[in-house]
Amino acid sequence: MGCLRDVPLIQYRPFHNTDPPKLAELWNFGRLGPGAAVEFSNDALELIFSEPYFDRHGLIIACDGQEVVGFAHAGFGANAEGTALSRETGVISTTLVRLDYRRRGIGRELVKRAENYLREAGAREIFAGESGTRNPFYLGLYGGAECAGFLESDVAAAPFFTALGYVPAERHLLFRRDISLKKDPFDPRCVSIKRNMKFGVMDQPPDATWWWMTRHGRFESLTFALIPNNGNPPPAYVTCWGMELHAATRGQRIVGLTNVKVSDPDRRKGYAKVLLSEVIRRLRDDLVTHVEVTIRAEDAPTIALFRSLAFEQQDAGVVYRKCENP
Repeated sequence: MGCLRDVPLIQYRPFHNTDPPKLAELWNFGRLGPGAAVEFSNDALELIFSEPYFDRHGLIIACDGQEVVGFAHAGFGANAEGTALSRETGVISTTLVRLDYRRRGIGRELVKRAENYLREAGAREIFAGESGTRNPFYLGLYGGAECAGFLESDVAAAPFFTALGYVPAERHLLFRRDISLKKDPFDPRCVSIKRNMKFGVMDQPPDATWWWMTRHGRFESLTFALIPNNGNPPPAYVTCWGMELHAATRGQRIVGLTNVKVSDPDRRKGYAKVLLSEVIRRLRDDLVTHVEVTIRAEDAPTIALFRSLAFEQQDAGVVYRKCENP
């Protein structure tokens, strides 16, 4: 399908197989802030375009002649069970316009076309920024250990989406710890827990779904769990994955923590703190220097847990919802 002329000079079209090098160059020079990986190979984008649910019509390209000057990517997250796409809620995963083409209405037009694509595919509600299970594409390229909407360090995002009738819907906090500095807290419950449990390693979390496999499953990851000596199910587990693209950008060896789970009857017994402390110790032995985690802003217990483990907030991200009647 060729370019369709919309305004003088700028044309809009769906994704072509020859676009990845141009999109990578646009991304690398887009000034997306410290939360964006840069200087990666085309292979990183090919992972996105090879997802089983990728639709070329959801990736809208703005071009000036043969030059790609902007793009918007829209798609869908998973249903509650993580077994298939949920097309009732759409997400604009990213929007980017080349610096010297900004303030010409290109970004606005890209978002408009992305919204139309989502509505025509069945979306009744539209969000801007990936998070939770509405994270079809850019995990590992933008954000932190989990997708967190558009980061506040990406200063152009908030005024842009606000002007387009979007309102903040979620806020996520990004925490990081330099584990090369040994400041591990001591919990007196640690001795008893280690006496009654051992430290286990699994290839994936026990509750891994199809959606988890399509997203986190494409990265190198391990799940660590506390295994009771009496044969009972693990009371706590956490998944670690290598944030290779971010590590290359920052010059640090970074691991993301995700899917921290403690069974309801076992909460407030120190299991999560002991498990995470042991994970950090082992990662340090493996020469990892930094560990990151993303937490919903209203999740006070989890925030308190990681602060007690010497994690510090580094950034925050906002997910925006389209207000149909602003």
